[in-house]
Amino acid sequence: MAVQELTQDTFESTITGNDIVIMDFWAPWCGPCQQFAPTFEEASEKHSDVVFAKVNTDEEQGIAGAFQIRSIPTLMIFREQIIVFSQPGVLSAGQLDEVLGKVRELDMEQVRADVERQQQEQEQAGGA
Repeated sequence: MAVQELTQDTFESTITGNDIVIMDFWAPWCGPCQQFAPTFEEASEKHSDVVFAKVNTDEEQGIAGAFQIRSIPTLMIFREQIIVFSQPGVLSAGQLDEVLGKVRELDMEQVRADVERQQQEQEQAGGA
């Protein structure tokens, strides 16, 4: 599957319409971003069940700001519309494969329960 450019217009439909989406936040002037691009492309060919999307932080400042991207490259993975991985820096091909394997193995029922519990704790802490 080819890597797609993610924009403000395509962001929501991409996240809601796919089980696993991995986003690479990058910029044209970023050396490490350019070095990582071939690894990201190759992984997109190996993992056809995953949507690989690139977010140009220079052009899509709204998306980058919404996720508080402070360092590039940053990888972020959504599974069933929940962020399950976010990390700045470059991963090797093996590390990327390993992370995607772990994302596939997640018990999403447990993840949703954990997210709900954290939200309730935040609400209680905010109301105290």
